This record gives sequence, C-alpha cells and structure tokens, in this order.
Amino acid sequence: MPERETIASCGSLELAYPVCPKGIGFLITAPSSVNLIEGVEIEPMALWPDDRGYFLEVQRLGRGLAAQFPPESTQISTAFNYPNAIKAFHYHLHQTDCWTPAMGMLQVALVDLRRGSATFGQRNTIYVGALRPCQILIPPGVGHGYKVIGGGPAMLIYMTDQFYNPKDEGRIAYNDPQIQYDWETQHK
Repeated sequence: MPERETIASCGSLELAYPVCPKGIGFLITAPSSVNLIEGVEIEPMALWPDDRGYFLEVQRLGRGLAAQFPPESTQISTAFNYPNAIKAFHYHLHQTDCWTPAMGMLQVALVDLRRGSATFGQRNTIYVGALRPCQILIPPGVGHGYKVIGGGPAMLIYMTDQFYNPKDEGRIAYNDPQIQYDWETQHK
C-alpha cells in the first residue's frame, strides 16, 4: 500500500497516511468478517423493545469488549449529533475506544494508519445503531469517524481506557485526498 509521510509515532507504533482508492473499503456485516481491520472487534448487543421504547445495556465494567479497561482511568462519554453530521477522522496513539451507538444510525468509517500492520491502509464501513446494536472496539492507530444517517439524530456512547488527553489525539480531515473515504449515499 503506498503511503505518505509519517504522521505520528510513539514507541513501536508508527502512523502514516495511506493512499487509498476512492470508496468505503470493506463493508463489515458480521463480527467474524475476514476483512475486519486487525485489532478491531465487534460484538452484537441485545436490544429490548416494548410498547414504551427500548432498553440497551451499554457496558458492565470488567465484561465484554472493554473488560480489560482499568477502572481508575476509564472514561465514559457521549456524543449527540444531528442528521448528516460527519465527525471524522481522528486517531489515538495510546487510547482504546469502545463505541456503543445508542440512538439513531451511524455509518462508521475506520482506516488502519499503523505502518507495519497486516491491514495498513485498509478501510472498513460498519452500519450500526438502533437497527443494529453493537459495540465496536477501536485500538490505537486506527483512524475512526462516523456520519449520522437516516432522518433523525444519533447518540454515540463511548468508553475509553484512558482519560481524555489532547496530546494523544490526532485529526485527519473527513475528506482527506489520500484516504478518499466516500461519504456519499451508496445507492445500492
């Protein structure tokens, strides 16, 4: 995979801009997909609807994809976004994220920025939310972002294994000319 200059490094983790063809990469529809970026994990979640709405259990400390997150530095946050909002891309050198879309629908975009990774430059697209509840574990060095799809707002609850540290976070434009992620509706 061709690449541009190194964008960040920390110890053995070195991140670089890949040069990707225009598109959405591999569409991930199952947690066991062979095309999932190395280190990314997906776990479906149960949603319990009734005549009043629905119940979604977001996390239990010490269990699930975030089982190894240390209680003394784990942070839980939420992002509420309006329809068609795009929040992308950012990455971390140390922090691992565990995302749980809790309302609405998201088009999640991932790109492996880790030079030397078996999946360097690979992109994944995962459609998740109220119609497909799941958790997504995103390791350091994997660029991530999302677009709110559908007619209503969306809420993302995310747990991180470290408190927010602006020095650990890097940003790449959602329309980066090398990553070339296609945010347009796919009209399949």
